[in-house]
Amino acid sequence: MTLTLRHIRMNLLKIICYNVIVLIHYCMEKGESKTLLTHDAYYPEYVPDPQPWHVARRLCLQRSGSLVMVSSTEEIQKLNRFLRSLNITQPVWIESAGMFQKNGPPDIYILEFPVRPHRKSARLRHKFLNMEALTVCAHLQLDPTCHGLSTVFSYAISSFIKEFQLQARITGNDLVHLALLVHGSTTAYITGFPSDASWHFVCASWVGISGKWVIWVNGTVVGSGNSLNSTNHIEGDGLFMIGQDQETYGGYNGDKALCGNVTQLYMWDRLLVDAEVQSMGKLCSAVPSGLFFKWNEAALEIETSLQTRRGRSPCEGSKIQPQDQLVNSGLYPSLHQACVAFDPASGKRINDSCSTQRGSVCLFPKEQLDFGFPGTSFFSQVSHEIYSKWEANVTSFVENDLTRHVSLLSAILSVMDSRADIITHSDLLYLTETIEKATQLDKIAVPTEVFISMIRNCLEMVSRLINPDMAEHWEDLIAQGNYLGPLTMLENIDKLLWRLADALWIEHKSFTMSTKNMDIHLEPRRLAQMSCGCVFKPSVHASQFSSHDEILIPESEIQRVFSLGHKEVMLIHTYYSNLLEMLSRLEMKTLADQQADKRHHIGQLATAVISATVRDVSRAENVPVSVQYTLSSGIMVEYSKQVSPVCVFWNIMVGHTSAWSSKGCRVLLSPSDVTSCFCNHTTNFAVLMNYMEHRWSAKEESILTKLTFIGSGASLCALVVTLMLFTVLDIPKSDRTSVHKNLFVSLTCAQIVLLCSGSAVHNKVACMLVAALMHLFFMAAFSWMLVEGLLLWSKVVSVNLSEDRHMKYYYLIGWGLPVLIVTITLASASGKYSADGHCWLSVQNGVIWGFAGPVIFIIMVNIMIVSRVVMITIATAKRRSLMMTLNTSPEEQVSEQIRAAVKAVVVLLPILGLTWLCGVLVPFSLVMAYVFSLLNSLQGLFIFLIYGVYNTEVRNTVNRIKERRKALNFSNCASSRPSSSVGSSRPGSSPGPGGLDGQTVTTSHSSSSLTQSDSITHSFDKTRHLSLPCVHDNLNEDLRCPDTGIHLSGQCTVPGGPFSNP
Repeated sequence: MTLTLRHIRMNLLKIICYNVIVLIHYCMEKGESKTLLTHDAYYPEYVPDPQPWHVARRLCLQRSGSLVMVSSTEEIQKLNRFLRSLNITQPVWIESAGMFQKNGPPDIYILEFPVRPHRKSARLRHKFLNMEALTVCAHLQLDPTCHGLSTVFSYAISSFIKEFQLQARITGNDLVHLALLVHGSTTAYITGFPSDASWHFVCASWVGISGKWVIWVNGTVVGSGNSLNSTNHIEGDGLFMIGQDQETYGGYNGDKALCGNVTQLYMWDRLLVDAEVQSMGKLCSAVPSGLFFKWNEAALEIETSLQTRRGRSPCEGSKIQPQDQLVNSGLYPSLHQACVAFDPASGKRINDSCSTQRGSVCLFPKEQLDFGFPGTSFFSQVSHEIYSKWEANVTSFVENDLTRHVSLLSAILSVMDSRADIITHSDLLYLTETIEKATQLDKIAVPTEVFISMIRNCLEMVSRLINPDMAEHWEDLIAQGNYLGPLTMLENIDKLLWRLADALWIEHKSFTMSTKNMDIHLEPRRLAQMSCGCVFKPSVHASQFSSHDEILIPESEIQRVFSLGHKEVMLIHTYYSNLLEMLSRLEMKTLADQQADKRHHIGQLATAVISATVRDVSRAENVPVSVQYTLSSGIMVEYSKQVSPVCVFWNIMVGHTSAWSSKGCRVLLSPSDVTSCFCNHTTNFAVLMNYMEHRWSAKEESILTKLTFIGSGASLCALVVTLMLFTVLDIPKSDRTSVHKNLFVSLTCAQIVLLCSGSAVHNKVACMLVAALMHLFFMAAFSWMLVEGLLLWSKVVSVNLSEDRHMKYYYLIGWGLPVLIVTITLASASGKYSADGHCWLSVQNGVIWGFAGPVIFIIMVNIMIVSRVVMITIATAKRRSLMMTLNTSPEEQVSEQIRAAVKAVVVLLPILGLTWLCGVLVPFSLVMAYVFSLLNSLQGLFIFLIYGVYNTEVRNTVNRIKERRKALNFSNCASSRPSSSVGSSRPGSSPGPGGLDGQTVTTSHSSSSLTQSDSITHSFDKTRHLSLPCVHDNLNEDLRCPDTGIHLSGQCTVPGGPFSNP
């Protein structure tokens, strides 16, 4: 019994061990039988075009795949079944297992570019600094059968693509020519080396000071020169890419991609000498001096489809035949070598001449054929959808990028229909980029129907992406710091519709598309046949449709566009019905808040979004027009009555940022649930000091604009008259009058530019020029206001009565300082000098402080000066009142002091710019905005009244002109009638009023009356008054004027008037 149990146990143990071994063997066998034809990992494709083996292989590699390779019975059977399912009976090219065996120790890292790939590249993980000189060396091996341009490497910066490049060109005479590009400047193509499929050591150097450049091949100089982009440097923070020409920053240009291999690339920040280059080619070691990048696998960011391998260093292979290297590497086999084909009829592999023309089977790994899809569940389904469709049509390549994009969009829409619940914010990011790429695809050699199909698929995708159900995913995307959002779809849709309009115009076709979330209509129109405005109402099938929603291009705008020479146009209308619900579901800041950065939010979206575009296809441009639109705003009922609607438009600004803007839009009508708007661009004066970009309602903007233009117009006329008075009248010359004139000139120019600024809003260059001129002239006005204050201080406070002229210093402050400030502001604005919607300094990036800062400083200085002058004026008035204390009461004395202080302030306000103090408070109060606009737009009128009408010098000059005319009339009258006069050496004579018998009474001042104090005489000479003798009422009285020491400028009163005849 015991023996029996022992035998049973042993048998059970043997059975268990046997099963374990079988299971292990089965698992191992299963793992080994995992073939390249497994559908889950790879996808086969039959290429029917008869080609030599190396061409067939190149085409597979160009699409990031390879020829199919079979090495087991199971793989042969699968390949045979695949070909028979396609009714393929002729042999096809396949890969040989031995072709990938590499010889030599794996001591260096080699990048392989067998054909011109569309995406294969390697990027350097290096932080580049500005480089005054640069040398790049690498070992290079080119494919002799790949004629045309090959980019060895390219360095690009965000602002300039072709910053530093080395290009190779293989011509029909089997020679490789090289050219160096530096900041867009290129050398001539020079003969580098024979196209012999062997390794060559190539170096390229450039020095910025002289523009010197040198190209070495295998240690020998093959080309050099000077003045290649001299006096410049290569900018840092760029992207260095091996094997690709960067058509865009970090992009690809497959037509100029590298065909060959690259290894051991080094970089120096200096010019190497010949001996150093020769030693590196022989010793396989880089010169350490100036070396800042050394070849290292960890320093490369390699695109996943790029093939790499370990191999022997080319600089040690001088004894190895180049052809042997290439044949062993399997890259460029000899055409006389035997290649492997598969015969479906016999189900066996056969050897055949590589030059034989046959079809082939390519094998594509899924991760290399999924358009760079993110590794999400959604795009896994998209990949499966693409492959399932390709599986039904595997007999041809995809024709081009556009038809490839159509297939991609169709697959995405199919998955969105069935599995929309698995979309994530990462998927949204890629889908947004997919639509953006669609806007850049070329329609050349593609039927219009295919292009329209792609546009329709894109529009359908956008409609689903802006569905309110996607709000949560958009919120997650924005939370990751991305500025992409649902409103960016509007920009891409506009670009797509422009492309679609251009395509439809050829056949004069219309296009209409209505989905759940948007309505689109394109229509060609001849403006000569349009007798009224154009109205667009969205389809009644659109979600959230309101019968009130419409957009109108007025008849006057149609006529204006026609008068500009636009005869035939495409009208593009779009309507987004559910954006309101989408944005209201976002729990965090909307895209407009994110992109507006620190700008104030103007409100919450309360209606659908509607647009109209007039496109002249013949000129490939959009024509700006004013529009009137009406939208239902039922959501406004839910808010307080204090909330008022604001008409806005989505403003695409510089720097790829966008936001809602109300500039130029006003509310026409706003009942409880409907808002009618009109959009056009205007400018108002209050914006000049609006450094916090406070926003006002359309009504408030309109009032401010009217105040600005009315006041500025009146001020301009008043300033011109005042300037004419100071120029034409014989006013005594002084520093003060010269300063006045310069102030009036700068204010006049500023007002003229301000009034004309509205016409430059639509032209970016003109708008920037207008902003710069306004900045200059207003800054000049304030600089002369500062000069006015300094001159006042010197004459009143420091009591400097010297007649020394200081105008050269005043001109330096008045005109030199503004030019300096404007120049610095322009240089530091980085292309964002003018604001959006009006021609003035930008608020967003702080450029406004290039004006507001100096203005506030000047105002503070002038306030201090005015305060001191007022104190002196009050003290003077107090002393005067003390001298008159016997005749005045204390109340009258205080009143006199107050009157003197107020008069001083009122007189000095316009020329010292103190009214601009209100501008500092504009962002905080609408009342201050009104006061500021009114006071400063009327500044010129105040100046005219104070310094023209009530100016003592002007009035005295006018009086002198009158006196001269009277004197001239008197002289003419006296010389035209007979009279007797007694010659005298006295200063003057006058006929007596009561002369009898024709006698003339002659009177004169005594010496005391004519000889005044020096100061009074100086005043007499300076004012150039006409002195006449005094005649008393009674001729019997003493004819001398009283010796009072007071200068009598004018005449004494006589009966019948001072110049009356008896």
